Amino acid sequence: MRYILVLFWAVVFACQSPKVEDHGHSHEEEGAHSHDGDGRPSVDHTVWTEQTELFVEFPALVVGQTSRFAAHFTILNGHQPVRDGNVTVSLIKNKKGIRHTVDAPSSPGIFGPSLQPKEAGVYQLVFDLKTPTYSDRITLDNIQVFETNEEAQETLGSEEENGTEISFLKEQAWKVEFQTDPVVEKEVYQTIPTSGIWKVAPTDYQTLVAPATGRVKFGPGVLTEGSAVKNGQVLMTVSSNGLTSNNLEAEIQKAKADLEQAKSEYERKKELYESKIVPKAAFEQVEQKYQVAKTNYETLSSGYTSGGKQIISPMDGYIKSIQTENGGFAEQGKALITVTSHNSSLLQVQVSPKYSAELQNIQNLWYQPKAGTWSALKEKGGRILSVGKEVDPNQPLLSVFAEINEGVEMPEGSFTEAQLAVGKASQGLAVPVSCLMEDYGNYSVIVQLSGESFERRNVTIGKRNGSEVEIISGLSKGEVVVTKGAYQVKMASMSGQAPAHGHAH
Repeated sequence: MRYILVLFWAVVFACQSPKVEDHGHSHEEEGAHSHDGDGRPSVDHTVWTEQTELFVEFPALVVGQTSRFAAHFTILNGHQPVRDGNVTVSLIKNKKGIRHTVDAPSSPGIFGPSLQPKEAGVYQLVFDLKTPTYSDRITLDNIQVFETNEEAQETLGSEEENGTEISFLKEQAWKVEFQTDPVVEKEVYQTIPTSGIWKVAPTDYQTLVAPATGRVKFGPGVLTEGSAVKNGQVLMTVSSNGLTSNNLEAEIQKAKADLEQAKSEYERKKELYESKIVPKAAFEQVEQKYQVAKTNYETLSSGYTSGGKQIISPMDGYIKSIQTENGGFAEQGKALITVTSHNSSLLQVQVSPKYSAELQNIQNLWYQPKAGTWSALKEKGGRILSVGKEVDPNQPLLSVFAEINEGVEMPEGSFTEAQLAVGKASQGLAVPVSCLMEDYGNYSVIVQLSGESFERRNVTIGKRNGSEVEIISGLSKGEVVVTKGAYQVKMASMSGQAPAHGHAH
């Protein structure tokens, strides 16, 4: 790609000079200085925003000399390189400056704009990223432009690398499952670690019974426990054809004849009543008989086809259980099938009675709706339904029932890890549990010092709140830790073949 350098000293930028915003975990790190081929030291900077990580390397800016940037852009959500889009780099002082735009990365995630400054001084270096899905602006303050190479060398010098630093290139991180997160300060609760049993909420299932006596025939398709069903779907048919007693078809025909007779008498008496020939009491008696006959016929014939009485699903959901067999005989009122919607679930958590006082002040509940994934009751809109007050001699534990307002992928009756948050919260530093590495009871994390520089740090942990853990010592607020891929970084430190910092692209 051919790069065009646009010089426009004395041209005022249309917008105001960009200002670095404090995004909570946005911060900048400057790495060690190496030396470019022309004797200029190279510098690197790392900046995190809410959406992007920028790791940029470039030869020190010197008047009259071109510096080519190796700007590595990482999309933080998923930690993948920016593959499409353009980048504009601007060097700004007093609303004047120079800029250069490149329309695509030279390789995935890496953009190579160039600048050739004309005057020495302290500048802002602004990177404007535009991708098909989002845009971001990243500003570096106090960027020095030097008069000569010698001045740059004397000012920047050559910093010795920390012996504990681990080099792990962006190209390596982009090829593996990798993720980073900032250390945040938040409310941390005392928790009671326990387990729970998944149950179906009583309001979410319905048992369908035989509306008549007869032989059961399953509907079309395979009907097994766990099968998905739709509202209005025919699940079964109960037929009394061939029975000498409790024959539904015969009862319907009789009910129809009774209705027609009652209707005829009702219409005749109605005319006589309106003509004041019969008293009101006699008319009301006939009217009541007609309504009873009508209701009886509609009840018997509802859902009836030539094959028998249909059993229809009342909701979208799944078959929880089947209490009959295809071709079996069912008495009227017998339970045939239970359907559940699984819109919500019930979690029964059991706790030792020694925590009875703490259970009066439950603040939250963490649970696993599927293996390896934690959810919080409050964040998902669930609620505590009841807290047990007594224990059973055969089950000496207190039960806490919670309504879970999200899809649960665990089968009914299965167990889940659970944590009950109780008491008042305290402020503390927290990181995802996934970033912890354990060695014989001691914990450590991988801290990202800059774009390609990491450090293994011993930490002391405190309370666990679902997928997060409190850090008592070893980390500071705003530091960035590796939450996925920490062991790959650790292995890179043990290989003895870590690439040197300041590599060329």
